[in-house]
Amino acid sequence: MKRFARILFYLKSQKQNIALYVLFNLLSIVFSLVSLAMLPSFLLLLFGKDKLVMIRPEMGFSAAGIMDNLKYFLSQLISNHSAVYALGAICVVVVVSIFFKNLFTYLSFRVLAPMRNYVMTKLRSDLYSKILELPIGFFTEQRKGDIISRMSNDANEVEWSVMSTLEGLIRNPLNILIYLVTLVYLSPALSLFLVVLLPVTGFIIGRVSRSLKKQSTASQEQLGTLMSILDETLGGLRVIKAFNAEKILRGKFFHTNDTLNHIRNRMNFRRDLASPMSEFLGVLVLSCILWFGGKLVLNHEAGLDADSFIMYILVFTQLIDPAKSLSTAYYNAQRGSSAIQRIEEILQAPVTVTDKADAATIPSFHHSIEFKNVSFAYDDKIVLQNINLVIEKGKTIALVGSSGAGKSSLADLVPRFHDVSSGELLIDGVNIKNYSLHSVRSLMGIVTQEPILFNDTIANNIALGVDNVTKAQIEDAATVANAIHFIKQKEEGFDSNIGDRGSKLSGGERQRLTIARAVLKNPPILILDEATSSLDTESERLVQDAINNMMQNRTSLVIAHRLSTIRHADEIIVLQKGEIVERGSHDELLAHHGIYRKLVDMQEVK
Repeated sequence: MKRFARILFYLKSQKQNIALYVLFNLLSIVFSLVSLAMLPSFLLLLFGKDKLVMIRPEMGFSAAGIMDNLKYFLSQLISNHSAVYALGAICVVVVVSIFFKNLFTYLSFRVLAPMRNYVMTKLRSDLYSKILELPIGFFTEQRKGDIISRMSNDANEVEWSVMSTLEGLIRNPLNILIYLVTLVYLSPALSLFLVVLLPVTGFIIGRVSRSLKKQSTASQEQLGTLMSILDETLGGLRVIKAFNAEKILRGKFFHTNDTLNHIRNRMNFRRDLASPMSEFLGVLVLSCILWFGGKLVLNHEAGLDADSFIMYILVFTQLIDPAKSLSTAYYNAQRGSSAIQRIEEILQAPVTVTDKADAATIPSFHHSIEFKNVSFAYDDKIVLQNINLVIEKGKTIALVGSSGAGKSSLADLVPRFHDVSSGELLIDGVNIKNYSLHSVRSLMGIVTQEPILFNDTIANNIALGVDNVTKAQIEDAATVANAIHFIKQKEEGFDSNIGDRGSKLSGGERQRLTIARAVLKNPPILILDEATSSLDTESERLVQDAINNMMQNRTSLVIAHRLSTIRHADEIIVLQKGEIVERGSHDELLAHHGIYRKLVDMQEVK
């Protein structure tokens, strides 16, 4: 039950519905028993196997006492009216009983469906909220396709394998328990067989289903890999076709797909064994009861008469379907438990970047951002070491260095995408960890090298994260970003949908929209992962002009790829292997004839 703890936690708020569900199931089972109880005694009386009971027996709560009173009631109907009249009365009682049985069964479903949907809604909401809370570093170690698979396929597996069997996991044990109590009440001696045989059948079913969870985990992992391959294929289709790599990707996909097919076949073979095996075992137990019980009746032993024995057999047959359903539900729950485990890996993942309990709100930025002896390591790998850097308000600081030098990691520390491993990062002399994440990030605007846009309108992409924005403010931001001209050429203007990741726009247009988004936020601090490095000459000029407009009167931290764009930076920081190896203005670093000079010379040669 431990692996289903989260589902049980969600169900805590549904106590009233759970009580109603149990009540409706109990009433359904009671009316089912009423319809069964009418048949054995009537059939024996109707066909002359038993004599009519004309003297009313004493009322007792034993099985024999209840059966004798039922015989007396039926005998009165037959003697006062006729056997046909009694038959009609019995039919009416059976029909009414079955009607109420099915009515309460339907009501139990009406109560169960909202509970099941509530649990799944909460599970998906919590999973998505956790994905938003987790630090960026978590996703560098995870395949995007696998996370999508957990959100979709694993959540669906929980819904169909666990929540859809919730009925079986509550209703069927309830059915079995009540029928078992009835059987023990009818004949304690005969029920000794059940005490021995039912645990044996349960043990056999458990042994067969034991490996189902392991197979299900392997299946979900393969499905996650499949989604990752699909995601990579859709994102890299141009490269795949350009390099004639279709055969490689097809082989990779087909191999994973065939492995998934093999695992799922084995899972289905084992799962589909549940119902026929439990039915066979049930009939085996029934045959034992028929032999032993028939022997007791024929030898007039243990006080078991013919009508009680028939009643016993009828009630026992009602055990077979719930037992079949319960074994199937158990198999499905085993399958679903692996999906829950994969979802729990995300829900239980530690959030390493969090607010302090007494975190303050930083109202504005006044003086400087300071890195004081800052080091940063990720997975025991040192990324930055002993960084000492002051970024004064209104200044532009550029970060340069070869790939892997730590430029992006240093910039990511400012909005607290990661927390420093040692040292301090200060804003206006206060440790950044003392401020809330929301207030720190509200001071910053970020433009990445790859434009990140959403499948929405131009206006909504520009206004992302900013409340109560007017159309005039959006237009002003687009104007500063040199985007107003191409937006007005669109048929629907600012209401035009830009497609998945802005696929309906050119590279330069996408980048100018991200700049307009940063302009509209109007942050005092800008972090720029140089946005022009992958653009053509005309687009680069338009985007660079937009960046220059945006940087006016702002504090900027620029990750530089094209060194020609940072000549006028107030200070250039040269990083190598996570350490600052050179710093100064463009002219000072050129005169130094060090690493920066070599980088400039290499780009000029190109």
